Amino acid sequence: MNRLFHVTSISNRASIDAYGLDWRLMNSASGIAGSTRPEVDGVFVCTGEYDIDFFVRLNNTSGPVDVWAIDGIDEELIESGTGFFYIPHEIPREALTLVSQDIPPRPPDPAPQASASDYAYGTGLTITFDDDTPAGPGSSRRP
Repeated sequence: MNRLFHVTSISNRASIDAYGLDWRLMNSASGIAGSTRPEVDGVFVCTGEYDIDFFVRLNNTSGPVDVWAIDGIDEELIESGTGFFYIPHEIPREALTLVSQDIPPRPPDPAPQASASDYAYGTGLTITFDDDTPAGPGSSRRP
């Protein structure tokens, strides 16, 4: 029996504390990926730190999120068709532990800075004239 996890908006905390995890109760808060209704008949789960970090970074809820641990679930997970896993039934409150709370949205990773060679169709190819003068942004010559 492995420990699983679920990442969700903090606005769901009171409902989860009262009823456990149940996709049929999804209403006011969007899903972690921004969906306004359940994407599957079940509860999406994370199998480890990598998945947790992915969903925390994905956070499209416009606010902080919580991470809940799920214990005592001893069944095979279902792959959703998108590479993520879910459990096809509700998770009772007794199986849940709030392990991390109020995680703020993370800013997006900064875009890498482009260099002149990146403008050659993104290949890293540098285009030069016959006299070895580079062509591209900032060049005073035209082909």
